[in-house]
Amino acid sequence: METKIGSLDSCKPATCNDVGSLPSNGVVSTIQSSVVAFNSAEATLGRHLARRLVQIGVSDVFSVPGDFNLTLLDHLIAEPSLNLIGCCNELNAGYAADGYARARGVGACVVTFTVGGLSVLNAIAGAYSENLPVICIVGGPNSNDYGTNRVLHHTIGLPDFSQELRCFQTVTCFQAVVNNLEDAHELIDTAISTALKESKPVYISVSCNLPAIPHPTFSREPVPFSLSPKLSNKMGLEAAVEAAAEFLNKAVKPVMVGGPKLRVAKACNAFVQLADACGYALAVMPSAKGLVPEHHSHFIGTYWGAVSTAFCAEIVESADAYLFAGPIFNDYSSVGYSLLLKKEKAIIVQPDRVIIGNGPAFGCVLMKDFLIALGKRLKPNATAYENYHRIYVPDGHPLKSEPKEALRVNVLFQHIQKMLSAETAVIAETGDSWFNCQKLKLPQGCGYEFQMQYGSIGWSVGATLGYGQAVPNKRVIACIGDGSFQVTAQDVSTMLRCGQKSIIFLINNGGYTIEVEIHDGPYNVIKNWNYTALVDAIHNGEGNCWTTKVRCEEELIEAIETATGAKKECLCFIEVIVHKDDTSKELLEWGSRVSAANSRPPNPQ
Repeated sequence: METKIGSLDSCKPATCNDVGSLPSNGVVSTIQSSVVAFNSAEATLGRHLARRLVQIGVSDVFSVPGDFNLTLLDHLIAEPSLNLIGCCNELNAGYAADGYARARGVGACVVTFTVGGLSVLNAIAGAYSENLPVICIVGGPNSNDYGTNRVLHHTIGLPDFSQELRCFQTVTCFQAVVNNLEDAHELIDTAISTALKESKPVYISVSCNLPAIPHPTFSREPVPFSLSPKLSNKMGLEAAVEAAAEFLNKAVKPVMVGGPKLRVAKACNAFVQLADACGYALAVMPSAKGLVPEHHSHFIGTYWGAVSTAFCAEIVESADAYLFAGPIFNDYSSVGYSLLLKKEKAIIVQPDRVIIGNGPAFGCVLMKDFLIALGKRLKPNATAYENYHRIYVPDGHPLKSEPKEALRVNVLFQHIQKMLSAETAVIAETGDSWFNCQKLKLPQGCGYEFQMQYGSIGWSVGATLGYGQAVPNKRVIACIGDGSFQVTAQDVSTMLRCGQKSIIFLINNGGYTIEVEIHDGPYNVIKNWNYTALVDAIHNGEGNCWTTKVRCEEELIEAIETATGAKKECLCFIEVIVHKDDTSKELLEWGSRVSAANSRPPNPQ
């Protein structure tokens, strides 16, 4: 069996029938042949690269021009099915490709040599940590300069051009330096196919003098990729399923918890099928929010140790067996290593490996195959969910605001909850929005993204740009803190150029609140900006943009009504002014535990 790239089995519900996404009927889409016939003048590296991007599902490329990539950009622009989006800086271009890959299954950005490459590097590292296939293309030096003793601009002043390459080697799964047309076709195709197979970023450097030169290897329309799928070891799969079924079937109140690697394993549907078959209580880790439908009949919320959603941790941690599918247990997701879990009670299912308690481990077993097969062997057991149902008390509501009372954050998110639907997606910035957005109940089809493993503040501005461009039929609701916004604010400009209609809630509390709760100091206080005036200046009368400040619930209600009504075709920027100490109780708890983990003294020598 072979998998044609032209349909990436994404965990998120498909929202379009573009190449690279799963069609709404679940049938694998096929590559449409180019309507432009190749001739010798078009048989170029630049044209080939552009067609490859279109074939795998990329219709938007995020770029920053520089003298080494200008000819390549000409060829990307010449591809009718490709839209080149100029960003304000390379970091945001990388973040945009990250957000795009979350929605489409793959993203791409183009920057220039070293000054651009090292600027985008942080975003590529974040995509690597989140298992996102991002094609990072760099315009490189003239091919004649390799192997010489020349010193080039945009370098650190040494005749060694490998500095950028060495930096990318640790945050990409494949690196292609294309400085010869003879092997350019092979290098480009290997890089792109490796990104898709490994679900990690790749680096492609293209010498600036090569994109426009015809070459016989590019004289044919590129044949669609046909990638052999990974297969489970059949005997290992059977043994793993038998051991897991025996382990779980003797448990009294087992539970199952979804983790972020469900996405890279393409096992979201298999996880839900298992939940349907066994009847276990179903939770997600915080970084897996949005990968599992929250309207599932046995869904009990987010498991995040001491800061879990109400009554979820009690059920998970009191279970006598738990199946974790695709977890990442780091200091943040474990709340400073304070989870009350026991290894001997756990089955850990990684994308290609199963570990059962303190006992056996099974390699070469794919998560998707394992979950589907296990569902056929488990006895239904709804005990844990029934216990949850017994102790569950519906969420309370924030205290009613007095007229013109200063707006509280919990009131803000009560109103954001009412905005959510299948036509929306939530982007949560690193900070207190992590915790407030975790408590949102996602309707069926509502998208949700945040960057928990890497946690780079400012990520959300570029990610909102990329996600909104990838899924234009959804309206993105971005919740961004003021400190994070100051890092990457410029690319609101690019959202306006692209005609996006996102709603940005800028939460202005005067500083880096998440860091205040870990370790306070004067460095966590930032200079206050007039954020609406800044966005108005960026708007400058070009494009559709509406801004407002809100200080109380009455103004918030009016702003939301305007943003979803009269200004629904505009980019809406709502600055929400709240008290500097107005944080979620979850952040207070999480911050103290992470602080304790960070401040552990050295072990005795």
